[in-house]
Amino acid sequence: MPNKVIMGIDPGFGIMGWGVIKLSGEEISLIDYGAIETDKEQDFGQRLCQINDRLASLFEEYKPDDIAIEELFFAANVTTGLKVAAARGIALMRATYYQGEVFNYKPNQIKIAITGGCKAKKKEMQAAVGKILNQEQKIKPDDAADALAIALTHAFTLCGGLSLQK
Repeated sequence: MPNKVIMGIDPGFGIMGWGVIKLSGEEISLIDYGAIETDKEQDFGQRLCQINDRLASLFEEYKPDDIAIEELFFAANVTTGLKVAAARGIALMRATYYQGEVFNYKPNQIKIAITGGCKAKKKEMQAAVGKILNQEQKIKPDDAADALAIALTHAFTLCGGLSLQK
């Protein structure tokens, strides 16, 4: 089994979640998590620059071996979706500069990996992530829990689909 530091990224332009785990054989441990928050009063281009700069710092600090990013699911609000797509593009670009290869997962792939089903609700996902990572307190913000779910999905994929759910 691989030994890797994995960073998951949940794309967003107001809040972009990130989470870092370590995979050692079949053991997974939590390293850190958080969110990049941008100021809604700033120009959109400046917000993208903030995301770019903060991601560069995070990659330098945690030195992930693999970076996994959620693919976008477009809802009814196209304007918001386009802005999230731009932020995801920045994350994808920065991760590719840093690592060379980025792993992309669809929302349903993540839900299946974490809960075993594709209809899991947000609270169910967050509870499963906390349980897998042995966290007694709720992981906040929600975007960070989502990013950890993405990192865990990649870890499970590396282990041949092995479910490490407790």
